Amino acid sequence: MSTVTFDHATRTYPGLKRPAVDDFTLEIADGEFLVLVGPSGCGKSTTLRMLAGLEEINSGRILIGERDVTDVPPKDRDIAMVFQNYALYPHMSVAENMGFALKIAGVAKDERAERVLEAARMLGLEDYLDRKPKALSGGQRQRVAMGRAIVRQPQVFLMDEPLSNLDAKLRVQTRTQIASLQHRLGTTTVYVTHDQTEAMTMGDRIVVMKEGVIQQVGTPRDLYEQPQNTFVAGFIGSPAMNMWQEDGLTVGVRPEDLEVAPAGEGIPVVVDVVEELGADGYLYGRATVEDQEFDIVVRVDGRDHPQARETISVKPVAARVHRFDEQGERVAAVPAA
Repeated sequence: MSTVTFDHATRTYPGLKRPAVDDFTLEIADGEFLVLVGPSGCGKSTTLRMLAGLEEINSGRILIGERDVTDVPPKDRDIAMVFQNYALYPHMSVAENMGFALKIAGVAKDERAERVLEAARMLGLEDYLDRKPKALSGGQRQRVAMGRAIVRQPQVFLMDEPLSNLDAKLRVQTRTQIASLQHRLGTTTVYVTHDQTEAMTMGDRIVVMKEGVIQQVGTPRDLYEQPQNTFVAGFIGSPAMNMWQEDGLTVGVRPEDLEVAPAGEGIPVVVDVVEELGADGYLYGRATVEDQEFDIVVRVDGRDHPQARETISVKPVAARVHRFDEQGERVAAVPAA
């Protein structure tokens, strides 16, 4: 296990003026589960590949522990990577796939078998060791890919969108398994996803990226409660934060921080659609503030709520209102007198 340090790491692809990853500086603690999140093209996968040694760094450094690995080949970095497409050998059994890297490294047969069996027990794959990948479900294949990384006992796990090929229900189940497994193993892990729900439920800390630049680093709670700018505010949270212009500032309020108010109090909203999700419901409508109309989402009780085509009033929970300046940066709250 080890720390990871990005020291002003920059990657610019040939022929492009703007860096894919720009001046990326970050300390990742020993045993930490760090998630890189952001929209497609934000540089998160490039950052991971820089750490893996699969992308050249144009400037800056990367360290694993105290060792500068900037110019070290991928095979010598003591990392293990899990890809979204599993990358399993179709002609090999599960056990052979999991132990292949150990075989190449010259690990004795008995030790290979022991390490493969230990990983298989962790992942619930003991009954599948003799099967070929084509006989496995998507979730089982992903666990084999995880097992292949685990048996190597690396200093760092790197995971690039490992759940993107799974259906929604299996993604929820597998992300829980990965997070639980990582905490048991205590191996430093860097995980890439475009799914903010995945990031919020898995990471000890999250790095939000946009156009190759870090926007904010913090715990899931930090990013939810104190987004540094409008990009983070809009990206973290589902449904996204409501935003509108008021008194020269951008005001943001999450759907769960709006309450239905008595008629005439608060912000008038025309309800267009009601989305019922059992215990919760979401009202999608149009609100008006300072003669400006904007779309708004309000979370309500799924069993007792207004109906489509009604006009209602909503009030933000005062302590949960976010304000951002003209540059989109967070404005500090004014302490109560």
